[in-house]
Amino acid sequence: MGVVNVTPDSFSDGGRFDAPAAAIAHGRALVADGAAIVDVGGESTRPGADAVPAAEEIRRTSEVVRELADGGAIPVSVDTTKASVAAAALEAGATIVNDVSGASADPGMLPLVADADAMLVVMHTRGTPRTMRDLAQYDDVVREVGDELRARLDAAVHAGVRPDALLADPGIGFAKTGAHNLALLAALPELAERLEVPLLVGASRKSFLGHILGDAGVAEREDATLATTVWCFTRGAAVVRVHDVAASARAGQLLDAMERATDRGMAA
Repeated sequence: MGVVNVTPDSFSDGGRFDAPAAAIAHGRALVADGAAIVDVGGESTRPGADAVPAAEEIRRTSEVVRELADGGAIPVSVDTTKASVAAAALEAGATIVNDVSGASADPGMLPLVADADAMLVVMHTRGTPRTMRDLAQYDDVVREVGDELRARLDAAVHAGVRPDALLADPGIGFAKTGAHNLALLAALPELAERLEVPLLVGASRKSFLGHILGDAGVAEREDATLATTVWCFTRGAAVVRVHDVAASARAGQLLDAMERATDRGMAA
């Protein structure tokens, strides 16, 4: 999943693609680099970020979604917690809603996704981008994140979302410390088995990677991101959400080839 941030304040690309034309070109470039999904977001979810009115979020994302979804060559996801924004994106051609609140921020989200027969990514977090750092307190982060994700998945199914249209995201960096992030990454097989839906993991360029490597800046976190991509794919993740698609796509291709290897050498 390639990231298209149509925002002026993203932590990762700082407004490079906040104009629709730039975002559309970037999304198409991600597809050319090997993205299987493009994820379009109009509101930053970095810690401390301010909320964006729904009308502005729709203005930022609708044209980008429409252009990237044109022809249906690749699934387009909308990264939003607001049902009205998701509705506009689905009307424009998106087929996936990626809700970092676990579809808990807006009571209209689950009925909307169910009625549209869309796919839904249910992510784990606590609080909002402004408050989540204060809520990163767990006795057993793997068990508690699993419990809270299971509850949101059950709520989605109860609202009419198809079970086979759901993905779960442990929410790396959202109401988590660096130690929590590492514990969740180590426990991906356990989470996948417990939740019984495909896992999506988004660790790309996040600050805990920089801290592990000696406070590397955002631009210096690509090697660490690639390492987490390989880790996630080999431990059961179905999708990784990344900014630099080309490197992760190549790593995925190599992993596929290695898995097909036989005693006589690499399979064709």
